[in-house]
Amino acid sequence: MSEPHSVKDRALPSEHFDVLIIGAGLSGIDAAWHLQKNNPKKSYVILENRERIGGTWDLFRYPGIRSDSDMLTMGYGFRPWTHPSTISPGDAIRDYVTDTAKDAGIDKHIRFRHKVLSASWDTATARWTVEVERGTERLTITTNFLFSCAGYYKYDEGYTPTFPGRENFKGPIVHPQHWPETLDYKNKRVIVIGSGATAMTLVPAMAKTAAYVTMLQRSPTYVVSRPEQDALANRLRKILPASWAYAIPRWKNILLGMYFYNLTRKKPARVKEMILKGVRAHLGPDYDVAKHFTPTYNPWDQRLCLVPDADLFKAIKSGKAEVVTDHIDSFTAKGIRLKSGQELQADIIVTATGLQLEAMGGATVTVDGKPVDFGKTFTYKGLMYSGVPNLASVFGYTNASWTLRADLICDYVCRLLNTMDQKGVQIATPRLKDESMQPEPWLDFSSGYVQRAIAILPKQGPKAPWRQNQNYFADIKDMRRAPIEDGVLELAKAGAVIKPALARAAE
Repeated sequence: MSEPHSVKDRALPSEHFDVLIIGAGLSGIDAAWHLQKNNPKKSYVILENRERIGGTWDLFRYPGIRSDSDMLTMGYGFRPWTHPSTISPGDAIRDYVTDTAKDAGIDKHIRFRHKVLSASWDTATARWTVEVERGTERLTITTNFLFSCAGYYKYDEGYTPTFPGRENFKGPIVHPQHWPETLDYKNKRVIVIGSGATAMTLVPAMAKTAAYVTMLQRSPTYVVSRPEQDALANRLRKILPASWAYAIPRWKNILLGMYFYNLTRKKPARVKEMILKGVRAHLGPDYDVAKHFTPTYNPWDQRLCLVPDADLFKAIKSGKAEVVTDHIDSFTAKGIRLKSGQELQADIIVTATGLQLEAMGGATVTVDGKPVDFGKTFTYKGLMYSGVPNLASVFGYTNASWTLRADLICDYVCRLLNTMDQKGVQIATPRLKDESMQPEPWLDFSSGYVQRAIAILPKQGPKAPWRQNQNYFADIKDMRRAPIEDGVLELAKAGAVIKPALARAAE
């Protein structure tokens, strides 16, 4: 008698949906809401690898986790943010996303614990076949259009450099991406390695109960303090309908954000001095701002760090926290020895050393049997990829709130699907016709997590539609008003022959 097949080996029936959304985070729920509103006849499913709605805001649970953009602009355009804090705690953001999904009935379309392993496009049928892991089972789902809302970094692990002597340290070493619920840091000495938003969130939060917290950085980051609450928004909520009370301060913040970013491009020295003046005002004339808070690059060459109500500066002034700027020589039994010879004592070390980027949530993608190397594609309008049919992904702004661009991308995808139906076509493929177009980095950022991933990130060209705008108003024109048929996006019927090259290899 033969052995019964394992669950994984069983042939499970395949399902088909018009649209398959990867990820039930901020972007995935955004995509589903727009589909329901603008394409109500389309069937869709959301595949989420985790057990809950929320994405980033469910994954990260370290002390003090909060938004690094104001929620008046990072909230959905269609759903007012009503929490009094606009630099908001992570659990409030997750609740906001979850409530949005429940109120719209989107939660009924989510399949949790479904990890997308691969997606294979077939031109003859104009369908993607998506292989999914569900526990110990493997199943396939087919779809006409694949919409990746899985973010841009690995959920499985963050980035941790190789530290000499790491094994010598006797205490716990923790990465914020996998924060242990049982970690007790009360009355302990803590070193937080890093100078990004995560480190600057952790330091004041942990300093409330830790004995002492040291933020150890190789080089400084620009830090700007803003009020945790938006006084205008909270005042307007008392006298205006929710939609107006949301829209007015939202547009105020959008315009101020754009003005400030444009100023950093035109007058970087002036903006640099403004930022440093603010830091000096908080820390006093005797603090070494030049060493610890003055980067070598210009503002917005890397993302600015936002601290609500100057909490980081207050922690430093209270004597419960410090910033040390130096390089690590090695870990020791009791802490970290620096290149300068100083040894920092610690009971706990936190490696807030960044993210590892990946495309499509780590899924492999093929088109008519040929693997897609996203690092050799060009982005079309910053949301589709040269030579790859019926696939879009959400990537927000680097100089503003993520959701501002996510909303526009969702609008565009809905317009595209409706245009395809109207014209009786089933395939939409961005075609790179200028083989001499010089590739440029997709993200013009000097941050370490971007530089480490240059090879796997798509490229952009010198002009539209192959260049990603970092301008909300330009994107409104591009994605809400410009015609779908622009001579670059090729619309075709099922069975049309895909040209041999998926994309020109970006040298």
